[in-house]
Amino acid sequence: MVDKIKQGRWKLALNLFTIGALVILAYALRHQISETIQKLGEVNTYALLLMIPLEIFNYHSQAKLYQSMFRILGDRIRYRSLYRLSLELNFVNNIFPSGGVSGFSYFGVRMKNGANIAPTKATLVQLMKFIMMFVSFQVMLAIGLLMLAIGGNVNNLVILVAGSITTLLFVSTFGLAYIIGSKQRIRSFFTILTRVANRIIHVFRRRHPETINIDKAQEKFTEIHENYMLLKQDLNALKQPLLYSLMANVSEILTIYMVYVAFGHWVNPGAVILGYAIANFAGFFSVLPGGIGLYEALMTATLATAGVSAGLSLPVTIMYRVLNMLIQLPPGYFFYYRTIHKGSNNQSRAVS
Repeated sequence: MVDKIKQGRWKLALNLFTIGALVILAYALRHQISETIQKLGEVNTYALLLMIPLEIFNYHSQAKLYQSMFRILGDRIRYRSLYRLSLELNFVNNIFPSGGVSGFSYFGVRMKNGANIAPTKATLVQLMKFIMMFVSFQVMLAIGLLMLAIGGNVNNLVILVAGSITTLLFVSTFGLAYIIGSKQRIRSFFTILTRVANRIIHVFRRRHPETINIDKAQEKFTEIHENYMLLKQDLNALKQPLLYSLMANVSEILTIYMVYVAFGHWVNPGAVILGYAIANFAGFFSVLPGGIGLYEALMTATLATAGVSAGLSLPVTIMYRVLNMLIQLPPGYFFYYRTIHKGSNNQSRAVS
């Protein structure tokens, strides 16, 4: 009972902090928001409407990416259910900011309940999705840097930023592959992380020194390794998931670019690619839903270094974020609510 009360207070404090931050952000950007509203009459509506099919295609690519990954592991999952789950995951990751951890947990539960997929296999598929997205985005970063060079907008800061992101992506991708490629390495690495997590949790739950059972966690890590080795046996089969991840990245960049076109500006696509990369990576560390505030600020600052004025990029970024959430979050919430409501009903029947 005490733990539940503390948890409720913690959630209330987080919600109050989030609301306060949003109010401060809205006040700080009041002039830019007003400017955006004033420019609505000049915006090309047809260009904005293109955001809808692009987002539909983006979720199509994500669903096909999941489907192809599960097929390699010997499971055939319906496309329709994975498309719906992709929408739910976007809602969960935006509403419950945790650097993607919430999405990992939710994905595992959904695949277990909906398709009887082992949580460890679902976790591996999510990990591989991130790896595929990172790898394909490195290709886009290279293309973006080339576009900036052709446009004459490459300076030392842009090169430093692009190089840092590429290096981070490269090290993270191959570092993760190196760890899960060995049973000993994955057990050792994640056992250390589990112990650290238990110590942090123990600060808030004094009566639970080991919230996460290390022995059971090690069994799960071993299963992840075994499934990964199954994937590694046929690297050619990963070409299709990689293609779908590239399609997902391209469609999201095009969605942002359509807002610039709607405002009547054909900016260098390389600047948009670079800004999108930095803003999204920073979102992993934001405590606010969807990285609100941090995302807009970093996107604007990055585009400024690539030659796009803040007077243009800030209103465009705000409009993109608002419209993007209006397109994605309502259907995500609808399917998420139906899933949670269905699960609650099933539990009630089991109890009765």
